[in-house]
Amino acid sequence: MASFVIEGGRPLRGAIRPIGNKNAALPMLAACLLTDEPVTLHNLPRIGDVHTLLRILDGMGVDITESGGSVTLCARGLRTAAPDPDLFSQIRGSLTLMGPLLARHGHFQVKTSAGGDDIGRRRIDTHLQVLTALGGTLLHNGKFELRAAGRLCGTDILLDEASVTATENGIMAAALAQGTTVLRNAASEPHVQDLCHLLVKMGCRIEGIGSNVLTVHGSDHLHGAEMYISPDFIEVGSYIGLGAITPGELRIAGVVPEHLRMMQMVFVDRLGVRMHLEETPDAPRGEQYTLVIDETQDLRVQPDFGGAVPKIDDAPWPAFPPDLMSIAVVTATQAQGTVIIHEKMYESRLFFVDKLIAMGAQIILCDPHRAVVVGPRRLTGQQVTSPDIRAGMALLLAALAADGVTTIGNVQQIDRGYQDIDVKLRALGASIERLP
Repeated sequence: MASFVIEGGRPLRGAIRPIGNKNAALPMLAACLLTDEPVTLHNLPRIGDVHTLLRILDGMGVDITESGGSVTLCARGLRTAAPDPDLFSQIRGSLTLMGPLLARHGHFQVKTSAGGDDIGRRRIDTHLQVLTALGGTLLHNGKFELRAAGRLCGTDILLDEASVTATENGIMAAALAQGTTVLRNAASEPHVQDLCHLLVKMGCRIEGIGSNVLTVHGSDHLHGAEMYISPDFIEVGSYIGLGAITPGELRIAGVVPEHLRMMQMVFVDRLGVRMHLEETPDAPRGEQYTLVIDETQDLRVQPDFGGAVPKIDDAPWPAFPPDLMSIAVVTATQAQGTVIIHEKMYESRLFFVDKLIAMGAQIILCDPHRAVVVGPRRLTGQQVTSPDIRAGMALLLAALAADGVTTIGNVQQIDRGYQDIDVKLRALGASIERLP
């Protein structure tokens, strides 16, 4: 089990660039199953979850050609609708195979459940609700198997929760369904929008992109397409926290301003992070905007009206993303004042705070969903283990801000979501070593 050894307290200066959005890349890779023609994706992140899904697709007979930061996939030679169960169980993103396989091949089968982060129960009921409404049948035969008797049929569906992956499965299944499908209470995150734009390029007409009501007009045939994956706004938010709690100016290149509004409301308006946006209008695509985290910081929790203790909570887009709650917790430990953290979605996401407490943070875990953070508190290096992608990254931030040496185990979890993070941090001046 690989580990990071970090000597904290060093200034970090320079520029860092987010990778392509992991949560966009995974369903967009799955979308190749909807056509016999090549689908090319640019700015593909080279991270663990992407490598795993590519291995799954390769094992199913998809022809894959990689070149630099791009990949071309062609599913003309697909051999099976049953993904490798061992690989399928390693990542949550494998669920995005369900919709395209059911729509185009009338069948999906696996002997295990999807994996991913251990952050609490992650139900798949909404996936089943959407796919069965479109005409799929769940077979109760000791396997996880869906079948469709003929072509799926469009319908009007109210999702019982705004699930991102269930929305993505619904969009992809509806893209080849007969007639029109309306998805209400749909997720609208940037990665969902990226998937929609890819399907539009493949020949599917979709209305309401970016809203919570999507109208998908089914097509008889989808063709190949080429698409640039937008930068990972969760990684951008992670770097905001990094720049806020370590000395030195940090420049985050290639950001999308529309993705920053709620981050600004939390990091700037709640926690007092000083940052600004720089624009270079004549720069190449994807490089027009740079977010600068100022060298001088005075982190202070901004109280609510009347001096009340404020709250940071998460919710579906465009609210504050659940994947950034761990980063917000670490940032709050270095801010003057008290803030309530309310993680609404996952009952195990906040359990990593015991590791921050061991490092010196003053945090009261009220229940699985709520914590009170009092800062600032000087952190000291400890030996900790990464429980999931985002908590692992949060612990890495804490280690970089802490006095002394921190060892983080199980960093394969961090690698699942952050590409070459140790290399990037060393380029900024961090003392970080990867041990096997």
